[in-house]
Amino acid sequence: MRGLLASSIGVTCAAALALPLSPPAAAAPMTVSASALPPGDAAAPAAPDLPGSTQSLPLVPLAPDHRGSATRTPGTLTKDQGLPRRDVHRFSLVGVVWDDPDDELRGRVQVRTRAAGARAWSGWRNVDTHYGDHGADPGTAEYASGRVRGATAPLWVGDSDGVEVRVHAESGAHGPASAQRAGRSLRAVPPAGSRPRLPSGLRLELVDPGRAKPGPAATGARSGPRHAPVAAPRAGAAKSRTARGTSDAAVRLAAAAAAANADLVPLGTTVIPALTRRQTVDELRTLAAADPAQRQRATPYIGPRPSIITRLGWGASETLREKGFVYTSKVKAAFVHHTASGNTYTCAQAPSLIRGIYRYHVKSMGWRDIGYNFLVDKCGNIYEGRAGGVTKPVRGAHTLGFNTDSMGIAVLGTYGTTKPAAAAVTAIARLTAWKLGLFGANPSGKTYLTSGGGNLYRKGKKVRLNVISGHRDGFATECPGWQLYGKLGTARTNAARYQGR
Repeated sequence: MRGLLASSIGVTCAAALALPLSPPAAAAPMTVSASALPPGDAAAPAAPDLPGSTQSLPLVPLAPDHRGSATRTPGTLTKDQGLPRRDVHRFSLVGVVWDDPDDELRGRVQVRTRAAGARAWSGWRNVDTHYGDHGADPGTAEYASGRVRGATAPLWVGDSDGVEVRVHAESGAHGPASAQRAGRSLRAVPPAGSRPRLPSGLRLELVDPGRAKPGPAATGARSGPRHAPVAAPRAGAAKSRTARGTSDAAVRLAAAAAAANADLVPLGTTVIPALTRRQTVDELRTLAAADPAQRQRATPYIGPRPSIITRLGWGASETLREKGFVYTSKVKAAFVHHTASGNTYTCAQAPSLIRGIYRYHVKSMGWRDIGYNFLVDKCGNIYEGRAGGVTKPVRGAHTLGFNTDSMGIAVLGTYGTTKPAAAAVTAIARLTAWKLGLFGANPSGKTYLTSGGGNLYRKGKKVRLNVISGHRDGFATECPGWQLYGKLGTARTNAARYQGR
């Protein structure tokens, strides 16, 4: 990725902003720099006023007391670390990070929290420790940035102002993710019975995703999403917000993210409306006509475009992510994930949960942007993930070793034992029928991808996969959970039907 192609795109009108469905194959992967807007341009969408925050607290050695709580024991050697009960600034999402992303936390992480303004504490909740199977591919600029950290999955706990955490080390291997990853400099898995150890630099991350004021759904959506999106910006909002302290850089980054979808909707759109199948085919042919290399993909095998909530719609703070977008050449496959963040959220809270995951991926884990290309909530709402345009082959950080020529779809929640909502499975089918159809892929078919290195396939190996695969098909992991994984056959069948196959 050191030799990435960078190009600056001046934002002067919607036509100039439109990018082709796929960058030229010779340029993949390609980085496109953030667009430059004239200061005070009224067409620029205002940056959401949802700053959020992250509290990062170092863990300390602990010894359990007779009540099962964690107490600090300075100077005492112990295999457990954590934090005793304490008051903190308000937060809604928690996770634990450590220094070396190639190290693994072999053990158990548990947290309990106190709801904001309450006295009672929750019971202990387990945090998924196997999150290293998400991330950028080895050898990419994102992977080698020097900012990436090891981390647990993020856990949604709701609005809270008190926290307690304990981390218990366990001997030997722990779960499928403990296998040696080909092409990575992981320490060897310790034999069973060896002295338990924890990664160095353990820290508790408490994420406040910021609070959005309810607003109407964007004009033009056929049916509004079942949540309250961030209100669309008012005329002149860019100037007024800048006057109140919003930086020009924030406005420009927000404009660049919106401009990536300017071939579909105007700047400032919070919801990309659904289309009929005929409208979708007509749109595909219009987009393909602008790029001769794409004309062979103007096929009738494409599902109707679903309604998609944009980054502006869920309140992404564009100043968190790195500037510019990174593309691969095409989308040949979709990997389905669960976020392992728990199932206690409501659909009204989904935008906040996504903002929390976004902040956790970038600020706590050191990624360039949120890792997934799309996210789906339990009500079936679809959200734009990593910035760069919903029709384009944006390179994500979702399936370590297989982020090239693929996209990642994450269903919000944990689906090891809990069945996913039918609406979420339907959303996966509708999204894949449309997005894979843009690139001529058959959702019920097979394809070949080249491994970038992982614990199932060595780097450079060509692997035959389902076009709609689960994360566990490309990496030894429990993701997306057995219950969601068992629904992928239904998603494949329905997606192919939506395409007219």
